[in-house]
Amino acid sequence: MLLGRRTPVTILLLAAIGAMFVAEKLQGGSTDEAALVTLGANVPVLVREGQYWRLLASMFLHIGILHLAVNAWALYQLGALFELLLGSLPLLLVYFASGIAGSIATVMFTRADLSAGASGAIFGVMGALIAFLLKRRDVLTPQARSLLMQLVGWAALNVVLGFSIPGIDNAAHLGGCAAGFLLGFTLRPRFRPAMEL
Repeated sequence: MLLGRRTPVTILLLAAIGAMFVAEKLQGGSTDEAALVTLGANVPVLVREGQYWRLLASMFLHIGILHLAVNAWALYQLGALFELLLGSLPLLLVYFASGIAGSIATVMFTRADLSAGASGAIFGVMGALIAFLLKRRDVLTPQARSLLMQLVGWAALNVVLGFSIPGIDNAAHLGGCAAGFLLGFTLRPRFRPAMEL
């Protein structure tokens, strides 16, 4: 996917997580727990005490350069595809709704002391694309069907990895994906020809 004038939201989101990573470094480091808490990591205990802003802020923080790189690459691919097919405002809606849903799932269903990352929102974007394509499966071209299968396979693989590798916040992944999937059934293509992909 190529970023450009038709993908302004994807560009802004990538810039935002990049800027927050720089802020983490300036605060003490992206793996420094105190820095992450100060900047808004999802700390379930603090959220339950009323610091709900962390549900949003944590979506833009990442723990280590590998975490940032993986999520930035996924956002670059999925965000640009979504925005080209479905538009900028729908991307904003799905991204933030899914990210917050993933953060809430973390607070409700995990025992993690701290969580951060855009993966809940990114899983939501993936879930929305899957639902959008599923709803139109009878009119999809072979290329679009292949894309649908790739997205389903990628989502399943990441869920399996999430349960297999310690430290991955699978609650955020599943919560974000579920929210995006539900929203995906309401989406319409940005341009009419996009229905045929």
